Amino acid sequence: MSFAEQLPIVFSSLNTGFLQTLRLFLITLLGAIPLGMLLAVAEMSRLKPLRALIKTVVWAVRGSPLMIQLLIIFYFPGLVFKNPLWGSGEAGRFTAAAVAFVINYACYFCEIFRGGIQSVPVGQEEAGLVLGMKPAQIFFRVKLLQVIKAILPPISNEIITLIKDTSLARIIALQEIIWAGQSFMKGSQGISGAIWPLFFTGFYYLVFTGILTICFAKLEKKLSYFR
Repeated sequence: MSFAEQLPIVFSSLNTGFLQTLRLFLITLLGAIPLGMLLAVAEMSRLKPLRALIKTVVWAVRGSPLMIQLLIIFYFPGLVFKNPLWGSGEAGRFTAAAVAFVINYACYFCEIFRGGIQSVPVGQEEAGLVLGMKPAQIFFRVKLLQVIKAILPPISNEIITLIKDTSLARIIALQEIIWAGQSFMKGSQGISGAIWPLFFTGFYYLVFTGILTICFAKLEKKLSYFR
């Protein structure tokens, strides 16, 4: 098969893999951001047992490799409890991967949110209370934009890292873009021993991260008045 004949086959497979990567990325963000906020609020709670529990969970998740978490979440129910919780096939692997990514990134976002909230001077909240504002009004009208400004750089770094970390999902045979590119080395759709598709997978990541970097830079510029 000539290179010209291989090209549409490879790009069709890479596009399918990239859509899987994009889907995992979006679901992780949609789950990890609100969960991370809830964990941050719990970690700042006045209840010492709750604070201790959240700190322990966050420490354990952040201190262990995401790859190990993927393997444990995917294989543990079936091997230990003899209950294939995630089901079989690509849908089951995707669900397990999404759960692992959401938990992992929620713990990282938790620490970022907590640091951002605590970076706002307490005096602003006290001034709002003196002016007769309710705690919810103080948070949304006074503190929220300052918190966003403070957490934007670390959050953007984590989100860009997430794009690349999605490639770890191939450890449980999820057919994301790296899996698609690597399959042509082993033999797929009549093509074998071809390494050049892997270089194109890098191009997909570069374009995606480039777009997000530009978006985050523009957003950070809009929030530059908080200095």
